[in-house]
Amino acid sequence: MTEFEFNPLSPEFRRNPYPFYDMLRENAPIFFWDRWGVWFLSRYEDCNALLRNNRLGHGTFGDPPQGQEALIAMQQNWMLFQNPPDHTRLRGLAHKAFTPRMVEQLRDKIQAITDALLDKVQATGHMDLIADLAYPLPVTVIAEMLGIPVAEQLRFHHLSNDLARTLDLTEDPAIYERGSQAAATVTAYVKTLADQRRADPQDDLLSALVAVEEEGDRLSEAELFATFGLLFVAGHETTINLIGNGMLALLRHPDQLAMLKSNPALIKTAVEELLRYDSPVQLTSRIAQEAIDLDGHTIERGQQVSFMLGAANRDPAQFEAPNTLNIARQPNQHLAFGSGIHYCLGAPLARLEGQIAINTLLRRMPNLKLETDSPELADNYLLRGLKSLPVSF
Repeated sequence: MTEFEFNPLSPEFRRNPYPFYDMLRENAPIFFWDRWGVWFLSRYEDCNALLRNNRLGHGTFGDPPQGQEALIAMQQNWMLFQNPPDHTRLRGLAHKAFTPRMVEQLRDKIQAITDALLDKVQATGHMDLIADLAYPLPVTVIAEMLGIPVAEQLRFHHLSNDLARTLDLTEDPAIYERGSQAAATVTAYVKTLADQRRADPQDDLLSALVAVEEEGDRLSEAELFATFGLLFVAGHETTINLIGNGMLALLRHPDQLAMLKSNPALIKTAVEELLRYDSPVQLTSRIAQEAIDLDGHTIERGQQVSFMLGAANRDPAQFEAPNTLNIARQPNQHLAFGSGIHYCLGAPLARLEGQIAINTLLRRMPNLKLETDSPELADNYLLRGLKSLPVSF
């Protein structure tokens, strides 16, 4: 396989990576891209096994490039980029808020927010499904959980976008510089908000994190700011894509849409299938902590391994008819939320928000139709989603 055939930075790949995934799995499932010195894995078996392998973890952050200091200062404290024991400690502090039991207590609130958003557009007969529902629903939920005032939520979303872009595959230094500016702004804002919570604790996640930080040995101030920023980014970016990608897939498959409308109890398996079919997170990466032999290839210590979750979720060795949308698919052990110790902390919340949003849409707007055959994609391959999705009803 030549470099010309595989370029994850190309517009064609970013627009529709699935044919490229098929090509990789069939011809070079363990592929070393010379341009970046990165291994790309596209088979389900390899991804699932190595995501659980403690010989792969995260590397240390070197000296940040000029203009990126604030970004590196934040990201090096994200649990996303930590190894045990720091990862275990940081994850444990946030985990309690995202257990299935705690998330289930949010059901009525999520339903009320969904209905209020749809009330605003119900009489108009059309909406942008992203701007009017898929974006504001998870942003409102995670912002309320964290304790971000309503007036600041839109500003925080723009900052979150700039941070999220830095996780993408890119060679554009401007993306990292904007991300660093966003990191500095978020850090300064959270510092002010945390000071307010110290003086006047509230029933929110920030107050809980501040209380732990004050104990002095479990959470540093820098970790507090970074954890808050990560939870906001991760707490809504991927759910926007689950709802948007999921509704697009259903609207493009009228038989599956009709099946779900006639049997709303299928929503749990439907959401799992939508997560598999067009995964909100397409790729995650690790660093080899020691040399690893994999099917005749040697991954050297210090090399990056990128797991193509979107490819693994379309692997015919794991899923029957993987390119077919089947909302009743069982079993469905997809990797949309990753695997191993970094399995998505917010998975229960994302699932519940997706289930409520989609079923409520289909119940309240049964004649939902696409207003365009080619909705605009957001400019982020790794966090695959739509910029807009115009629909009529």
